[in-house]
Amino acid sequence: MDKLYWLDQIKLQDRTKVGEKAFYLSRIMQRGYPVVPGFVVSAENLRQFLENLNSSESLVADLPHSSLHLDVANWRQLQQVAGRLRQEILTATVPQEWVSTIFQAAREWQTSCLILRPTLAVSTATPAIKNVSGLLESVFCQCEPEAIAWALKRTWSQMFRARSLLYWQRAGINLQQVNLAVLVQPVENAIASGLLKANSSGWEIEATWGLGIAIAQGEVQPDVYYIQQATGVVLEQHLGNKMLAYGVDNAVGAFSQPMPNSVLTPDSTCLNTYVLQEAQQKQYALQEEYLQQIIALGTQLVSELGKTFTIKWTIAQQATSSKLYITQVSSPQSVIPHGHFIRGLGAARGRVVATALVITNLQGKPEQLPKGVILVVPTIAPDWLPLLHQVAGIITEQGGLTSHAAILARELRIAAVVNAKSATTLIQTGERLLLDGDRGEVYRIKGNSKEEMERGREQESGRLRGDNILFPNHPNPKALYLPVTSHLPMIATQLLVNLSQPSLIEEVQSFPVDGVGLLRSELMVLNILDGQHPNSWILGGRKAELLERWSEQIMQFAHAFAPRPVFYRSLDWRSQDLPSLSDSLESSPQSMLGERGTFSYLRNPAVFELELQALASVQQAGYSNVNLLLPFVRTVEEFIFCRRKVEQALLTEVSQFQLWMMAEVPSVLFLLPEYVKAGAAGISIGTNDLTQLLLGVDREQGELAKVFNERHPAVMSAIAQLIQMAKSAGIPCSICGQAPALYPEIIDKLVEWGITSISVEPEAVERTYQAIARAEQRLILAAARRELKDAKN
Repeated sequence: MDKLYWLDQIKLQDRTKVGEKAFYLSRIMQRGYPVVPGFVVSAENLRQFLENLNSSESLVADLPHSSLHLDVANWRQLQQVAGRLRQEILTATVPQEWVSTIFQAAREWQTSCLILRPTLAVSTATPAIKNVSGLLESVFCQCEPEAIAWALKRTWSQMFRARSLLYWQRAGINLQQVNLAVLVQPVENAIASGLLKANSSGWEIEATWGLGIAIAQGEVQPDVYYIQQATGVVLEQHLGNKMLAYGVDNAVGAFSQPMPNSVLTPDSTCLNTYVLQEAQQKQYALQEEYLQQIIALGTQLVSELGKTFTIKWTIAQQATSSKLYITQVSSPQSVIPHGHFIRGLGAARGRVVATALVITNLQGKPEQLPKGVILVVPTIAPDWLPLLHQVAGIITEQGGLTSHAAILARELRIAAVVNAKSATTLIQTGERLLLDGDRGEVYRIKGNSKEEMERGREQESGRLRGDNILFPNHPNPKALYLPVTSHLPMIATQLLVNLSQPSLIEEVQSFPVDGVGLLRSELMVLNILDGQHPNSWILGGRKAELLERWSEQIMQFAHAFAPRPVFYRSLDWRSQDLPSLSDSLESSPQSMLGERGTFSYLRNPAVFELELQALASVQQAGYSNVNLLLPFVRTVEEFIFCRRKVEQALLTEVSQFQLWMMAEVPSVLFLLPEYVKAGAAGISIGTNDLTQLLLGVDREQGELAKVFNERHPAVMSAIAQLIQMAKSAGIPCSICGQAPALYPEIIDKLVEWGITSISVEPEAVERTYQAIARAEQRLILAAARRELKDAKN
């Protein structure tokens, strides 16, 4: 446990670690409002706890990384899985140092009773969690080490109850994207507790004697007060039906008597229930003094939260006085002084604070951009790449998780939100924004708070664009900058990396990877073309100069990764991807596909021939680790044409050279044996294009993100078929699309089916490595069990 997050110290960047409930309370507390003190056991602690569960169950062993795609309609299976998971958690041991840290911190409050409140946050481009009432409940416990450990496990285990698993799947939320933290607070006896529900038409206050758990569990009908918001005048009040109350010790009130056997939570030994005597049942829980305090507090909160919000409150009974506290805040959009006002899809991880630069005329692409701005545009084409090196963040109105903007942002490690509707209209140039690429949200910042200034300095120093983005969930982001060592499990499946920018070579070359599985030439050469199409260089008599530049670019990758292989994918451009480059091939600008891939080489072979000459120059310089990957191959005739060009360039004279092809056009499912006969030495499955062509969706359309899903049965079946066909043909099969990075659970199937290698972007290397290791270990364990079973038979 690295640390506890105290409510009065939580920062904006801690939001996903502490969950929404704790984050909103911290914002209110730090702005001077009365909030019960507390600290948060972060969501990362739950992940570590689950990873260290000592269980032979493969389901449990992979718990932090599994999406648990259950058939929720099968109630028996759902109940069985939920029961097994919760039992594993409840019987496991919480690390003693964790318990000691929590206990020592809680002792400062000098209280005998604690409440552990679940506090959730959902990361990345998943739907927002809406109503989770009754899904996760608070747990009370004595302020003692054993009781704290048990309560912590009870709180965590609720995430895997049958109704929770049902909710996650029905809401389209993967378990690994749910961050469950625990807010720990002291519990004091309360004179009264309740809610304030505010909206533009009026306020409603609910109140009951004692702690608010009686209202939460529906055991009382609270008193109700209707308030005129503008004046604070009580318009109506109705006496409720309050027969019992909750407290934390045996000091019963003058009108009450204990009910020692009626506590609904038997493990919560610090919680006592009291029967209210008849005289107290006939009284309102709120004295006029306390009622006016709550109304005054609500009036103050309007300026922070707007006219619509809900708070839970309690009036704590202290030794010589009483005090009104806020215990929960709901609908607090403006509680962040720069409240979120745009939501899109989180396309590239990280958070950044910077000034907005809005560009709506994409035809008038500027020659350069100011350094450190957040670029706000309708969409981004690949030819924007040279300009993006200077920006701090990207917001686009269009695009999905595999759009050009998303790919470029991840490649450059720039925080990005795509499919942010009306962003260029809602945002003005010069506005200061906080862009949250983890959650897909954009916040407008007003003023220059100390926290904002601190985050701005972090961004300028590169920490947000460096370590925290590359491996944002790793305790030491630099730890995986080293080659495979003893602290990493050995894996048999090759792990490769997708690259295009020479600027990333230095830090990526020492990653635990077996080479470069996809060197994107079209993004690589945009840095050397000076805004002109390669045809312009050739026709202008500058072919030799371009050839030298091209060769030098490829050679940087060959040198850095030698002797590991580098799979160079030749140009795969559509004309509409390059609106600013002159002499681009004529094609319909409305075409989703364009005259791309190897078909464009048939129409105009000059640029392809130049690429082959560049590869030959790299070979002549002594590098034999560069292979060629042909993109978007539609027909066997196209492949044969390219193979002959390769032979004419003498690339095949180097024995290690291999000619591969992308498997992304669905026709390859029928033609692969013919491609192998024609000389294809291997295939690399491009899930981005394969998915859009199989499902008939455009990857640039963010609103189709749910449809454009590599986990669709048709796509998974096609991938399985390609792997099997490659095995039958005796050639290697890799996969280099975004699917394994977006959905790590797919890796289980890929390894089981026999994928040769998996290639992912740098930010996904760590989690993909671990996912491959787990998948291989499960296969080994399953094989061992089968052998043991066969031996017994």
